[in-house]
Amino acid sequence: MATGSTSGGPEPSRAGREAITRVVEAYDDWVIRTYSRARFLILRQRFLDEIGQYLPRSGDVLDLGCGFGLFSLYYAQILPGLRFHGVDLDARRISIAREAGRRLGLGNVEYVVGDARDFRAQTEYEGAYMLDIVHHVEPETVRPLLVELHARLVPGGCLLVKDVDTRPAYKRWFTHALDLLVSPGRPPHYWAAEALQAALEEVGFRVFRHSMVDFLPYPHVLYVCRKPGA
Repeated sequence: MATGSTSGGPEPSRAGREAITRVVEAYDDWVIRTYSRARFLILRQRFLDEIGQYLPRSGDVLDLGCGFGLFSLYYAQILPGLRFHGVDLDARRISIAREAGRRLGLGNVEYVVGDARDFRAQTEYEGAYMLDIVHHVEPETVRPLLVELHARLVPGGCLLVKDVDTRPAYKRWFTHALDLLVSPGRPPHYWAAEALQAALEEVGFRVFRHSMVDFLPYPHVLYVCRKPGA
């Protein structure tokens, strides 16, 4: 177990900036483009590259709660040796993600409709990630989900979880207000960083946790979860 904080990795590359621009432009709807720009502002390239350094360089990666496919479409360009499998509850978002992947000419992304709360994989993955998903599902469904993800990762596989800490309080309330604005019918449940790390370790992951320091008032925390093995 380890904890810490970081302000990010190397300077964002030109290729990464261009990949983000291509993703945004792959959507027809100006509302989705505006949403995409906002999401890439919150989880901008520096953070995506910080997360991406822990992804494998070949094999299958699960994007659970993929939404419109923003991040898998980004990583599919930056890491072409990976095959990304996006899952989301919203059929409309999945349809839009598929069309965006087609427009980008990406053969290493696929999207299916599915619910994280009763997720059951049909294959094994070298890697998986959930970006701002845990606080949007009911707390009692989180541990069964983590058990399933642990079971479906190959030995040595990595699960990456980016979520929101409960501290400091002013950052949590800022995030809470935005979450309610985007999803007014689904109040979020934020986990204290220590509690979520404990839940990840209880199902068998080795966890390194660190804060992601930002100029925006978000209490970002990244959990790098490794399944013991080869």
